[in-house]
Amino acid sequence: MSSSALPDTDLDLTVADTQAIDDCWNRIGIHGDKSCPLLAEHIHCRNCAVYSAAATRLLDRYALQQEDHRHAAAAQADDEVATRSLLMFRLGEEWMGIATRCLVEVAPLQPIHSLPHQRSRALLGVANVRGALVACLSLVELLGLDSTGGGPSGGRIMPRMLIIAAQDGPVVVPVDEVDGIHAIDERTLKAASASGTQASARYTQGVLQFKGRSLRWLDEAQLLSAVTRSLS
Repeated sequence: MSSSALPDTDLDLTVADTQAIDDCWNRIGIHGDKSCPLLAEHIHCRNCAVYSAAATRLLDRYALQQEDHRHAAAAQADDEVATRSLLMFRLGEEWMGIATRCLVEVAPLQPIHSLPHQRSRALLGVANVRGALVACLSLVELLGLDSTGGGPSGGRIMPRMLIIAAQDGPVVVPVDEVDGIHAIDERTLKAASASGTQASARYTQGVLQFKGRSLRWLDEAQLLSAVTRSLS
């Protein structure tokens, strides 16, 4: 079919589609030698039932092609790699990631009020979160980190408080910096978990590379269990 066929349509059709249709409008119709006996009645091929039937057939082919494309796109989406959402934050010189499913929110740093006769070294005291007193724990103590460790310095780096959902209610943990929430390829996490590095650090599932730095992927189940024990 020539480029003048069905000028009122914008279809992307294969040669096989067009060869199956008799494009009489190009041979004897308005775009041909105009010898078609129906031209006198219809004036233009677009007014002819033969032309309309051909257009309908091509549109049907086009619809089927589009449906095939949609199925292919859906199948491709099903094959996409799953990811897991982690919050990245820093304690001292060490970067860590924890599953966002145990995170309630990230809040500005608030004053921490110590408690008399604290039973746990990890318990720093309580902090006021929107009018409610919430227990504040030290991840540095829970993870056995060097409390004297430094880290990047700069005016734009602001300490934050992570409010996490523990078994008996939310708890607050101060951190030195929050990078944000990132989706990590499940294959990367599985490789980090299978590497055996989780045995070398407390409450750690693995260590992976992220933004050019080593990131400790925390085991939130074990960590939350330790949080509960620290409060009991």
